[in-house]
Amino acid sequence: MIYAISADKPHFKTITFNPGFNVVLAERTKEATTKDSRNGLGKSTMIEIIHFCLGGNTGETLSKPEMNDWTFTLEIEILGKRIKISRNTSKSLQSKIMLDGPFENWLIHPKFDKKLSCNTLSKKDWTEFLGNAFFGLEETENNKYKPTFRSLISYFIRKDGNSGAFLNPFQHFKKQHEWDIQINNAFLLGLDWEYISKLQILKDRKKVIEQIKIEAHSGMLATMMGSLGELEALMVRLEAQVKEEEEALASFHVYPQYSQIEMRANELTKKIHDLSNEDISDKNLLDHYRLSLVEEIDASPETLKSIYLEAGFHFPENITKKLEDVSSFHKQIVINRKDFLKSEIERLDKTIKERNLNKNKLSKERSELMIILKTHGALEEYTKLQNLHQETVSKLQGVKQKIENLKKFEQGKSMLAIDTELLFQNAKIGMTERQKQREDAILLFNENSKALYDAPGALSIDVEKTGYKFGVTIERSGSHGIGNMKIFCYDLMLAQLWSKVSYVPKLLVHDSILFADVDERQKAHAIELAARESDRLGFQYILTLNSDSIPTSDFTSDFDFSKYIREKFTDATEDGGLLGVRF
Repeated sequence: MIYAISADKPHFKTITFNPGFNVVLAERTKEATTKDSRNGLGKSTMIEIIHFCLGGNTGETLSKPEMNDWTFTLEIEILGKRIKISRNTSKSLQSKIMLDGPFENWLIHPKFDKKLSCNTLSKKDWTEFLGNAFFGLEETENNKYKPTFRSLISYFIRKDGNSGAFLNPFQHFKKQHEWDIQINNAFLLGLDWEYISKLQILKDRKKVIEQIKIEAHSGMLATMMGSLGELEALMVRLEAQVKEEEEALASFHVYPQYSQIEMRANELTKKIHDLSNEDISDKNLLDHYRLSLVEEIDASPETLKSIYLEAGFHFPENITKKLEDVSSFHKQIVINRKDFLKSEIERLDKTIKERNLNKNKLSKERSELMIILKTHGALEEYTKLQNLHQETVSKLQGVKQKIENLKKFEQGKSMLAIDTELLFQNAKIGMTERQKQREDAILLFNENSKALYDAPGALSIDVEKTGYKFGVTIERSGSHGIGNMKIFCYDLMLAQLWSKVSYVPKLLVHDSILFADVDERQKAHAIELAARESDRLGFQYILTLNSDSIPTSDFTSDFDFSKYIREKFTDATEDGGLLGVRF
């Protein structure tokens, strides 16, 4: 139980609590309604302080600049002893939990801090110790998914509505992971929480397996989405290609002057082509000369006469004489021309023969060079061949990795399905073995619902392959605020269950927001039920409430609400709130 809450500021209102039912009341006046936008009277801040001293972070109020360097003290029972817990809001000191009290039987012993002149624990050690002291949690470093003190205590001390603590009975803040919800509720209900832990590990395995599948279809082979058989066929082809390339590289001979030889061979080829072209030209001319030599005709005077006579011309004697002179001249020209043609024919024959000898010489040299080029290679070609080989090897390795990943994926998927089914079967067996714990919780929730609405409520607890499925229903869907009363019935049920366990918090704290929009009659029933059960079972119930929402006329005649009021806050004065200051 909580004995008191105090601070190191003189204007702070120290609150003391008693066993059983306790009320912290906030009284608002009409004159002060315009001040509501500033810090409130302190109902939610009080719950924030309790969480802060129990290892929580600074909330909305305690994180404000005005709250820097405040030290809050929570007096609480731990392992049957009264302990003072103090913690400062400054960032430099928040990690230190200052403790005063007997620590002999503590699992983790505080160490004396000379600078602070008190015994301290780190925040991590503090929450680990509280988990063991309040809930019997054991530190399991290898278990990533497990109940934690901070999560468990938040079901007994729900924060204000802004944190999402009043969304539903099984959730204590908005962004709470589903596995965290299931594990901590299973633990509090006495179920096998390790089922969810192991299931979450299987879900992590599934993510890894899915990632393997993604990797199997990524990289340079992203477009190759074939089956395992198709990939193995590709692997065989690439292996053969790698072997061929290795043999080519092994037999490759690099010639130092390869480029120069290649240039000379090209030069010789051009010269041979040029000589061949010259040959063609000379041979054509030679043929022409030979033909001209054969066709050359002597022009005699008689021939000329006959030509002219046929044309109707008659030459006198003197003209005939002149024609004979011309004929003699022409014969000389023909003789000269024949001599020229014979000379040119001889020259061309000689040139062609010499050119053929030169062509043969050049061709022989080129053949020798081509043998070198054929049996050797340039360094650049070798490097290119080597790079192509490396690409083939890399592609082969990629295919092999893809095949391995696909095999891992198929094998992992099969094993995951088997492990999931085995885990589910074990969970069903575990649920049967814990039937008593389950029935106790269901009956208590039903009784709490009947006390509020005179109608049965149902707490459903099912085990599925996806984990535990929790649900609550109350057969009065038309009543206002019934959603919040589901949370009330569930929380009260947890307090009732855990009141039977030694050295647990035996504590339940509710913010006034839980009763917002709740019918007055149900609100009165809930308050009286909490007061009655906390007194009967020996746990402490702390409720913050606004004075204008007390269902006075709906309380039973023998219920004295006023005797449970431990502190009143008012906005009538600047120092009327918990902190004693307004900002």
